[in-house]
Amino acid sequence: MRFAFVALVLAGLAGPALAADISGVWLTNTGDAHIRVAKCGADICGTIIWLRQPNDPAGHPLTDSRNHDPARRSHPLLGTVVAFGFHPSHDEPGKLVGTFYNADDGDTYRGSMMLQDADTLHVEGCLLMFCQTQIWTRLNR
Repeated sequence: MRFAFVALVLAGLAGPALAADISGVWLTNTGDAHIRVAKCGADICGTIIWLRQPNDPAGHPLTDSRNHDPARRSHPLLGTVVAFGFHPSHDEPGKLVGTFYNADDGDTYRGSMMLQDADTLHVEGCLLMFCQTQIWTRLNR
């Protein structure tokens, strides 16, 4: 399971109008997860809605087993919110900033998202000054 650090940073040359159009379903760069990006109250969030391998070897649904909250470790990965609190950046038009949750290690990372074009999302997650970038592809509108 390598949708590691589902970092959702949408970077590119898009302006605020495109940033508002990031809602939809996105295929992660490794192709192992679909993330639905949508409005969550005043912000934008991303939720796992499909996994290439949704079950463990015994056939049971994968769970959020590395979550730091013991009460969440038995929750299925499908339906887990992995991007939350995303809102427009004050410094860069078209960029959204917020927080990513990485189910691979149970940690959260500051992140950003920006449309590169209508069907390409630049996603980045950072810990201190170390960042990981992914390019996601839109599956639907």
